[in-house]
Amino acid sequence: MSTRHILLGLLAGGPSHGYDLKRRHDERFPQARPLAYGQVYTTLQRLVRDGLAEVDGTGSDGGPERTLYRATDEGALELVAWTGEITPPAPFVTNEIFAKVVCAILASADPAEYLSAQRAAHMARMRELTAVKTAPGADLATVLSADYALNHLDADLRWMTTTAARLTTLTAEVDGA
Repeated sequence: MSTRHILLGLLAGGPSHGYDLKRRHDERFPQARPLAYGQVYTTLQRLVRDGLAEVDGTGSDGGPERTLYRATDEGALELVAWTGEITPPAPFVTNEIFAKVVCAILASADPAEYLSAQRAAHMARMRELTAVKTAPGADLATVLSADYALNHLDADLRWMTTTAARLTTLTAEVDGA
């Protein structure tokens, strides 16, 4: 995910302080890794440097001084261009689970045991996400984010089932290479 574009998107709603941008990011993208404050302020500085955002004033409102940022016209244009770009499918299929299966074979470990343990971890995460999305009062962003993750976990589980069924052949290929 592009933090600079996410912040530009959040600034599209109007001028904001870095603290508010971080809070809104974490609310709008509930299943994403929360942004660190340092990352927010570093990204805002770069947006200002690149002419995509500008300082819209400072104030303290009785607390610490805060800088207010707003997107520039150039920032708004970049955001529109970014949202219109098609995200290309990954050009290379690299998967840590697959790499561990192959390495387990190479190390004479039990890849079936690893797949079983990984399956259990995936199932536990799927139960957590299902609880999050079905919790009373769950907002649509939370539900959609959880659905996205659940679909990816489900695809991993289907792959693990297929791979487990083919371990004898895969082991012969890996050992013979």
